[in-house]
Amino acid sequence: MKVILKADVKGSGKKGEVINTSDGYARNFLFPKGLAIEATPGNIKSLELIKAKEAKLKAEELAEAKALAEKIGELTVSLKVKTGDNGKVFGSVTAKDVAEALESQHGIKVEKKKVDIKEAIKTTGVYTAEVKVYPEVVGKLKVSIS
Repeated sequence: MKVILKADVKGSGKKGEVINTSDGYARNFLFPKGLAIEATPGNIKSLELIKAKEAKLKAEELAEAKALAEKIGELTVSLKVKTGDNGKVFGSVTAKDVAEALESQHGIKVEKKKVDIKEAIKTTGVYTAEVKVYPEVVGKLKVSIS
């Protein structure tokens, strides 16, 4: 019997897949638990429409993320921190500091987990931080420490 999975089923398949399974497994396990529906022509057509809609939505999100990453690449965030005589920072500048400064100075809100600073910022100068906007979309942000 062909069924369309409504959720991931361990050992059978992932959500949205059309699989071939035994009648008993489908009728006694998958259907009662709401994990699958029968693969009728109407259900298959609606599944294709849902997948097309999801693909279009993902493409729009990806385009927005690329535009945001490009915008972030043009920005510079300035942070004023306490420093010693030779330009050494007391403590260090963290991803949280950069994320808060980006939101307050430019109105772009990102989680601190999405900000990646390669080396610890312990002296004044200009550094580059990577901001993960979307999977596989990264914007390079300039961070000016003074």
